[in-house]
This record gives sequence, C-alpha cells and structure tokens, in this order.
Amino acid sequence: MRTIYTFTIPRERFDESSPDKQVLRQLISKHISLASKLRKNIEYYEGKHKILGDTERENKLVCNHAKDISDTVVSYFIGNPVSYKSSVDITVLTDALEDAGADEADGDNGLELSIYGLAYEYIYVKENETTLCIKNISAENTFMVKDDSIEENELFAVYYYVKKDDSGKSPDHYMATVVTVNYKYELDIENTPTIQSTTEVPYIHHMGEIPIIEYQNNKLAIGDFELQIPLIDAYNALMSDRITDKEQFIDAILAIYGTLLADDTITDDEGKEEDGIKTAMQKVKQRKVLEMPGEGAKAEYLTRTFDESGVEILKKAIEQDIHKFSHIPCMTDESFGGNVSGVAMEFKLLGMENITKIKTRYYKKGLRKRLRIFANFLNLKGQQIDISGITPTFTRALPKNLLEISQIIANLWGKISRKTLLSQVPFVEDVDEELKRLDEEEEKAIEKQQALFGMQENTPPGNKDTKDDVDE
Repeated sequence: MRTIYTFTIPRERFDESSPDKQVLRQLISKHISLASKLRKNIEYYEGKHKILGDTERENKLVCNHAKDISDTVVSYFIGNPVSYKSSVDITVLTDALEDAGADEADGDNGLELSIYGLAYEYIYVKENETTLCIKNISAENTFMVKDDSIEENELFAVYYYVKKDDSGKSPDHYMATVVTVNYKYELDIENTPTIQSTTEVPYIHHMGEIPIIEYQNNKLAIGDFELQIPLIDAYNALMSDRITDKEQFIDAILAIYGTLLADDTITDDEGKEEDGIKTAMQKVKQRKVLEMPGEGAKAEYLTRTFDESGVEILKKAIEQDIHKFSHIPCMTDESFGGNVSGVAMEFKLLGMENITKIKTRYYKKGLRKRLRIFANFLNLKGQQIDISGITPTFTRALPKNLLEISQIIANLWGKISRKTLLSQVPFVEDVDEELKRLDEEEEKAIEKQQALFGMQENTPPGNKDTKDDVDE
C-alpha cells in the first residue's frame, strides 16, 4: 500500500481496553490531511473536473472518462455475484451472507476500489436481531491501524466524522467508532493537544476479529483512473476549445469594402430615429441579400480557420492513451461489434483481465476475513462451519459466443468430463445440479426404452396364431 495511507503505531502503545484519545486524534488528523487525494478521485467520478474551475474559458466541457472506466471495470470484475464452492454443505453460511447483503456490499466495494483504490466494509449485528449485516463505509472517513512489525498485524479500525462548532468558540470534535478484536467504542475526541481520558464504556462485539475489513485495489491502492487524470483534463480542454472554435466560426464578421451598409442613424416611417447599421444587418439576415451600390464595393465574411482533421487526430490519440494506460478498453468501439470469436475477445480484453486478476487476488484476502467473521458468529449460535475448504468464485461479465461454445462442447463430448464441459456453458449456474438433472433424464429415458421394448412379445410378425396355439 502507498505509504501515505499506511497508519502504524507500536503494539506496546495500544491497549484495546483503554484506547488513547490523543493517539487517535493524531491519526484522524493525519487521515484528514490525506483525504483530499481520495476526494479528488470521487469528484472526477461525479464529473466535477478541473476544467469547471477555469474562469478564463467560455466553454467548459466535461467528458467523463473517469466514470466510464470505473463502471466498465466494476461490471467486468464483480458485476456477477461472488459464489462460494465447497466439498461440504455450506448452505447455512451462504444464506447468512445473502441475508447480510453480501452481494450489494461487494458491488459497493468494487466501485470504491475502482475510485479510491481502497474500500472498507463494516460487519455488525442488526438492531434487535441476531443476524449479521454488511455495510460499505467510505474510505474518506475510515482507516485501519496496524502495528510496526514486518507482518503489519491489524490493531484496530477507525470510522469517524467531524463535528464542527458553528460558533467557532469551541474546538472541533471527532466522533469516532473504534473497533478492536474484542471491543467497539463510540468516542468523542476533542481536537486539542490536551490529555483526554477515555470514559466511554466499550461494547463486546463477539466477532473474533476486527469487524471492519480493508480491501485494496492493488498493491499501491491506486484507483483505476487515478493516473489518467492529466489525460482526462487534456481531453476536456481540447473538446472545450473545439466548441469555442466552432462558435467563433459561426459568428463570423461581415466586412464591407467601398461603401457603407447604412447611415449611423436613420428615421423610420413614424419619424423615430434608430440604429441604421443594426437595422440593415437584421434585413440582411432575413432576406439573405445585400445590395451595394458603387464601383469596387464588395463584402465578405471574416472567419477563423482551424485544422479540423488535426484536432480529430489529437482527440483520438488522447482518448486511446486514456484507455491504453488504464487497460480499460472502450466498449463502444466498433471493433467490439458483431459476433466476435472468443479468442479475439480475450485478446481485446487482455489488459482489463490482467488488472482484474490482481483485483481478485486482493479481494479474496478480504473475503477470507469476512468468512472467518461469519463462521465465528455462527459458531456462537451452535452452527459449526468449516471454512478451510471454501473457495470464492468470480464470474466475469463477458459476452459469450454461444454457437462457438456449443461447437467446442460437441467436439469434446466424451473426451473430457461432463462436469468440466458444463462449467463452460454461461447459462449453467450450478454444474452439480445440472449433472444431477442429466442423470435423472437418462434414467427416465432408459425406463421408457425398457417399457417400450422389454415387455413386447419376442415373436416374429405373422406367427401370432402359432403362439396362441402353443399357449392353449
């Protein structure tokens, strides 16, 4: 992780039964000073780009590549719900995850990972209930504190907000939720250097681990479009200037040589004076005709010339660089149209697939902690769950060439196990259940064949009378 987002203290300075408010105040102050970097990312996702603050520009066009990049990669990464596979029955666990809103939390986490490079979720017991709930919490107000060992073991997590004094007479307060391995604190911390005692009573959460989980987008916790912000700014500037040039081209100046369009002032039929030039220009616009008496008189529009083809080339170059360096392809590109083969599609999405694999690897680390917390809680309720053999499975939101897949399966049927082949079919969600249905259908087909052929008389046609005689 980037050093600026790493919060560490020596383990000996931390007592989970009595957290030091001064240490917490210093950590929160540090996080606030760094949160502007995170806030910039969310502003770009929301379309609040740098160009909007440029007071010298007439046109301020925002082309939101940041949102396009994040939405595309999130849909590809976690657009489909995460499934969990195990050799034993884990229905109790998967039901608990579903009730807790795991799918919604995964979607929110995926979006914040793409924007901030970090994501946090809070697992807690629902009020007046005995079931767990998963809630995504903003990286702008949350951080994890670790010890200074090489393992960087988690000590506690902090979720806070600033309570300001409108009068300005009292210092600001930090209202912080601090969770440790065993306890949860709701602390009121004054933003002053004076010593503050912790008088708040802790709450035992029984989760067995810190119930706030930190997810990383990659090793350095960098958002998907964060490094492309200068290119996005350049694209916005180019398109804004392009619109300005078009407007100036349309609003061309009419130059008249050798004569006057009209006198400065003229008198209308009612005897009122009016601007002669203005009146003449209005008539020119209405009638599209300009009469100029006098030898050598002429008129022409003075227009700015600009290289439209050069602007278009520069536009495409910047846009290509945005997608090239973010590794997120433009899905509206014409190369994605038509019935593209699976191999061709894989090559087009190779860059996004590579960064998604990194996302998946880091996200699984957080999911394993989520499973441990849920298993610990269910064990308290007498429901023993072994999570050692559980494997989280991610399914890419990728268009499939069904005809190509069906041909491959037909060619490999009988050479590769049915389970492996059926796992390649996009619309088969549960392979084991599908195999069970196939076996049942085969058994029914055999029974029908036996009923149809096995119970018929094994007698050649035309010998029925002979057989009847024998029976008599």
